[in-house]
Amino acid sequence: MSELSGHVLQDLPRRTRASKFRPTALFLIPLAAILFQVYLPRFVEYLAYLELPLLVTVYFGLMRRSQIHGLLIGASIGLAQDSLGDLPVGMFGIVKTLLGYFAASVSQRFDVDNPMIRLILGFFFFFFHHFFYWVLTRALLGQQRPFDVQQTLVLGVLNAAVALPLFAALDRMREPAGGDLR
Repeated sequence: MSELSGHVLQDLPRRTRASKFRPTALFLIPLAAILFQVYLPRFVEYLAYLELPLLVTVYFGLMRRSQIHGLLIGASIGLAQDSLGDLPVGMFGIVKTLLGYFAASVSQRFDVDNPMIRLILGFFFFFFHHFFYWVLTRALLGQQRPFDVQQTLVLGVLNAAVALPLFAALDRMREPAGGDLR
């Protein structure tokens, strides 16, 4: 194994550590992201391209390192976003549930504190979110929505660039878990 891949891939028995957050942070941060997503683009049109609920779901899934927590966080953020939006209830719930699960699964294998890994995962999960939402819209709702790959790639880069400072700011609110296995 090369030195780079040894740094990116975790030595699981030694470095597995989940992060804990205060319950108020687990409630207020996603709520602020959802309210940002729903209300702020009405005043500043270009902010509609930022997917803060998606980035918060990814962050909490990555930092908690538990698929169950990732499922619950993704489902709650997705359903709350559905309830405040004008789309059918459950679509974001399904997509963000899967997103939280996959983010937690990835965090068990990679060193997600690495900024380059966070950038790549921010882009990947944005693309995954939009592609899977498109698939569900076609399969469950029978709607023929176009999937613009070029626009999704550009917006994925934008959201990945926003993910780095957002994740750094959210890192300040986490507390290390007592169960570090060193």
